[in-house]
Amino acid sequence: MKAKWFILITAVTLVFSVQYLSAEDDGLLEVKKHFADRERQALNQPFKGVTSDGELQPNLYKISATGVSTQPIVNAATAFLSSLTASQRKKTSFAIDDEEWRKWSNVDNGIYDRQGVSLKEMSPAQKQQAFALMSASLSAKGLQQSKDIMKTDQTLKELNNNSVHMDEQLYFFTIMGKPSQTQPWGWQIDGHHLVINYFVLGNQVVMAPVFMGAEPVVTTSGKYQGNVVLQEEQDLGLALMMSLDKTQRKMATTGHKKGANMQVAANQDNKALAYEGIQVATFNKTQKAALITLIDEYIGNMQDDHAKVKMSEVKSHLDETWFSFKGEVKPDGVFYYRIHSPVLLIEFDHQAPVGVSSPSGSRAATRNHIHTIIRTPNGNDYGKDLLKQHLETHHH
Repeated sequence: MKAKWFILITAVTLVFSVQYLSAEDDGLLEVKKHFADRERQALNQPFKGVTSDGELQPNLYKISATGVSTQPIVNAATAFLSSLTASQRKKTSFAIDDEEWRKWSNVDNGIYDRQGVSLKEMSPAQKQQAFALMSASLSAKGLQQSKDIMKTDQTLKELNNNSVHMDEQLYFFTIMGKPSQTQPWGWQIDGHHLVINYFVLGNQVVMAPVFMGAEPVVTTSGKYQGNVVLQEEQDLGLALMMSLDKTQRKMATTGHKKGANMQVAANQDNKALAYEGIQVATFNKTQKAALITLIDEYIGNMQDDHAKVKMSEVKSHLDETWFSFKGEVKPDGVFYYRIHSPVLLIEFDHQAPVGVSSPSGSRAATRNHIHTIIRTPNGNDYGKDLLKQHLETHHH
């Protein structure tokens, strides 16, 4: 058993399941140590941000007025904090520049120890305030998708002998800084397949990194039978690839066999990731519109008016954006794609089965396990660039 886990650790995907292990199994301890070591190594490196070549592209982000109020988000966060007990509030509250921002992972709670207070620890009234914070910060679509991802962990619990490490309520909230309309602050939710980092400064918002995934993507049994997530992200990405002509498709293709491809998930805050594939400047009008629709599927999880601000930023760099695709270009294919610009990085990846057994026992990637991530490259993940600018002009 222990040897099996060491083999899995070396897999590029670095995705693990604990349903095969008892709490006393040495293999679980080895996996937990592996993840803790990876995080420690990442945090030992000062934050720089994801780049295309190791060098930050300057002057991409400015402190400015967006005209979109963040007061509802401030009010919701204040109410949430007020609803907590003193001990819960202490567990939940961190400084604005705390490394807690960078402490997150998409894996389940048997593998990764999280900070903050979970939904499971909250009273019904406190849960209501936690979801009110999400509701004020996200669009109706983003809130529903977040809840649906939480439901998939309940399904995994049912499929894995009621594992204590999987639960629709094992999602942890933290607040960085103090909710304010003038001072920088933010919040984070961290759990299996759902991580949202949400930075606020004045009326500006940075929602990144955001990890959304699911297994199973389509739930066929149990409490949430019929729950379906991440299909638009999948289908629109494939449709975009299929809309390219033969020459364009060849340029976009970085491989015909999908391997383990996600590059900028947890502990990859400083990744140097080169532009790959085809530059969007070569797209025709219809293809550009299809790409914008696909990007909006991700950005549209943010509160509607703030999403419009972000989409305007994305469109201003549209011709500098690159699209790449790896895997099968067919209706039932499994694949990976990347959308990469100076101000946006999106990855979509079909993953190997982990918590849901494959009927054939295969470890090949499946459409029933999806990972996605959104980053703000060149130093503004977690709003770090805006925070730096603010601190340079405001001495605290």
